[in-house]
Amino acid sequence: MLSRKLTEYIAAAFTGIWIQSFEHEDALAEIAKLCRQHEWSLAVWDVDRGLQAGDENSQSTGMNDPVAAIKSINALASAEGSALLVLPNFHRFLGSAEIIQALAHQIHQGKQNRTFVVILSPLVQIPLELERQFVVIEHDLPSRSQLEEIAKGIATEPGEMPEGDQLARLLNAAGGLSRFEAEGAFSLSLVRHGRLDPEAVWELKTQSLQKSGLLSLHRGKETFGDLGGLDALKAFCLKALRTRQAEDAVPGGSSCWACRARASRVSPRPWATRPAGPRWCWTWAP
Repeated sequence: MLSRKLTEYIAAAFTGIWIQSFEHEDALAEIAKLCRQHEWSLAVWDVDRGLQAGDENSQSTGMNDPVAAIKSINALASAEGSALLVLPNFHRFLGSAEIIQALAHQIHQGKQNRTFVVILSPLVQIPLELERQFVVIEHDLPSRSQLEEIAKGIATEPGEMPEGDQLARLLNAAGGLSRFEAEGAFSLSLVRHGRLDPEAVWELKTQSLQKSGLLSLHRGKETFGDLGGLDALKAFCLKALRTRQAEDAVPGGSSCWACRARASRVSPRPWATRPAGPRWCWTWAP
């Protein structure tokens, strides 16, 4: 997906490209492969390694001036092909008026000499002055098949890789993780259980939700059988859960035992909770 969209935008001469990605190494590898296929020139700059022209094994120039790095892409321009300058985590520098102006000039000049500025960032945070000069590409997280390939690369011994329903549960748990997170979760599972198990994956996913400060993951075992009385409430909830809407979420729930039991009745999977004023809303965690 990233390669296809990037190829299209470069062919259409969009000289400012913002790639939202949580996996910069994978994105850089994909961009480098694309450049080799099309015989484009490639340079990568970050504040730690400086400017690297060519493949990832090329020697760094040690340049630590972001404005000079932006202007350096013109040295790679040629009449035969395109030149890309990739700037990982460059959103951190966009509070500077000098850098914003240098980017604006370079993006405009890129229309004449086919040079392209590509910013890699985990979030889209484009200054107002540059909003209309950048197009945005989202670098997708690993798909279900890619997660399975990652799991097979880690679980190489007999008995370590689950099959059938257990494999489906593992991949469901790993959905939404980055490659780095999935590799760590699968490795942790092997250390703890000697096989790939969804429990360790859910633990890592719980930590990811906690980092956001917006969600937490509920994994309780409460059921209506544990709740005494409230027969009318139970009957109403069971009737409501038979509707299609209730398959996706538990609307208007509060952080109480009845709501937890209701969530467990909908699905045995964990549920994400988020604060909504003095109450809590429940959302199914796929």
